[in-house]
Order: sequence, then structure tokens, then C-alpha cells
Amino acid sequence: MSAATRQARRVRRISAIAVALASGSVLALTGTASAHTGHPQKPAPTSTVTSAPLAKGLYQSAYSERNHVLWATTAVGRPPVSSSALLKVDPKTLAVKATYTPPVTDAATGAVEAVYGVAVDDEHNTVWTTNTRDNSVAVYDQRTGKHLATLPNVAHAREVVVDERHNLAWASGFGDGSVVAFDTRTFKEKKRVTVEGAGPAGLAVNERTGTVYAADLNGDRLIAVSPFAKDPVFIPAGDGPISVALSADGRTAYAADQAAGAVSVVDLRKKSVAKTIPTGAGALSVAADARTGRVLVVNRTDADVSVVDPRKGVVVETLATGANPNHITVDEGTAYVVDKSGAGPEGQDQAYRIRIAR
Repeated sequence: MSAATRQARRVRRISAIAVALASGSVLALTGTASAHTGHPQKPAPTSTVTSAPLAKGLYQSAYSERNHVLWATTAVGRPPVSSSALLKVDPKTLAVKATYTPPVTDAATGAVEAVYGVAVDDEHNTVWTTNTRDNSVAVYDQRTGKHLATLPNVAHAREVVVDERHNLAWASGFGDGSVVAFDTRTFKEKKRVTVEGAGPAGLAVNERTGTVYAADLNGDRLIAVSPFAKDPVFIPAGDGPISVALSADGRTAYAADQAAGAVSVVDLRKKSVAKTIPTGAGALSVAADARTGRVLVVNRTDADVSVVDPRKGVVVETLATGANPNHITVDEGTAYVVDKSGAGPEGQDQAYRIRIAR
């Protein structure tokens, strides 16, 4: 090809580009990664959050699949605590359907058996609470809200979790390093393991194996207690674990590490931390969602919720809450968070319903 021919073709190509740009057309240039395909990428799905003022002094919540009810606990002030309630909440509207007052423990001061931690037993249609100030746990009827029993000797009882398959309710005794199991049919104590110097806080139970895992805030570890074994097993976690959740297959634990502001992904078979994922200041409560595979962490100081992809080890969303979010629970793609913000029109703390994006 002669030089004149090459020059003529170059002039025609430049002219064609100029005409196309002038007419508003788009040319796809060969070999460019940014070429337009005509199919714009869809934005990543995002979680949806709704909120409502609930009551003053919110602490924890638990969802009942059997009754389609969210149970929440409230307690206001320091001992003698005279304002405390177990709330039955509509999970769709976050409206309070019923309020149940714990029993009076001191008529002179008006003190009641204030409720803090909460778990549901849908097998026996009951609600279990921790009465932290009274060093006990209690049982209520889900249908009527009637107080059924108070079970003593759980020092500074912090959390409770129910294993419906094995008819056990496990409570953490933060005050003396104990993890205590009660029969959910008879309310009798079935097992007690005490670890000197430990500070068991959050709990999660594997209903297939019956093993309960306690986040040891004092020991930077998980305490694994089986109803069929004499001694506990210790598994490393992160810095200041205060809450724990389990994967759907029970092979992985997720610990909210309060001091580190992170979630630890713990391989329970290898008994080691596989990943540490920063989430935010004051990581306080963690929940794992079997439907989406996401892990959600409440960051109290940062006033938000981190949605974590544990497989990739990254935070995929950060969702704002009110000040001082305190607890999260999750059920089949929906999470519920309660805060201690006092941001409601009458000074109420708030509840949040999060539809988790897939």
C-alpha cells in the first residue's frame, strides 16, 4: 500500500469519527476495556431499614417464629430498679402489643425482678429472661405473659439461649465465670460449669451437637460446654469477645470483639481464628443469618450495624442506627436491633427492622 493510499484512508477514518460524534452516535473502539455494551450494570442490592420508638431502657430482643412476635426487655436505672418490662412487639410494625411487668421483689422500694437478656423457647411456648441485678433467670408464658418461675444462683446473669432440641436453656453467669443449664420442661438446673477468672457474656448454641459457646470477655476466648462432657474446651477469639453467633453448619463461630472493634471468624474444628474483620468501635452484639449468609455486627460507639460477608472477609454495608445500639437478633433474612438512644419523642429508645440484602 502506497503512502498516499494510507493517508487517504486515515483522513476518511478521522472524518467518519467526527461525523459520528457530531450526530450523537457512540463508537466502540476495538481493544478498549471501557467499551459500552448497551447493558448498564445493576447497582448492588441494599438492605432496607425501618425504625420506631419502642420504650425507655431497651436491652435485648428475641424473635418467636411460632407466634410471629418480637420479645424485648426494658429496665431503667440502677437498683432498686422499679421500672422494667417484658414487651410483646409486632415485628412488622414495631408496635407494642402487650407489656408485662416482672414480679415485685421489695414492696418497700417498689423494686421488681428487672429483665435484661431474653430468649424464646417455641417448643414449650415460653420466654426466658436474665434478671441481672437479682442474679437469676426467669420464665414467662408466651401466650399470656404470666411469670412461671424464677431460677436463682446465676451470678450477674447476662444472657440466655435456648436449645429446643435438647430441652435446655443456658445462662451465662458473668459474675463468677459460670455457664448454667436448666431443663426447659421442669426448670430444674441440669449442669453448671465454672471457669475461674472467666467473664462469660454472649452465648450461642449448636442444637445439633448440644454444645453451647460462651464469649469470655475476660479471657479473649470462647468457652465451649457440652451437656455430655465433664470439662469445657477453650478456643481462641479476638480482643474482648462479648457476643457470639454460629454459622448455619455449626463449624464456624463469629465473635464480636468489643475492644478490637471487629468480628473474629473462628474455625471451631481447628480451634483458631481464621479471619479478623474490622467493623467499628465498640462491637457489642453479633448475629448470623442463615438465609443470606451475612453476619451482622452492632457497633455501639459508632452507632451503626456492619453487614459482613464472612467468606470474603469484608464489610459490604454499614447501616446507621440511633446512638448506643445495644443488641441484634436475626431470623430468616430479617434482623432486629434495639438501641439506648432515648431519641423517641417521649425519650423512648428505638427498635429497627432490617431486611438484609442478598
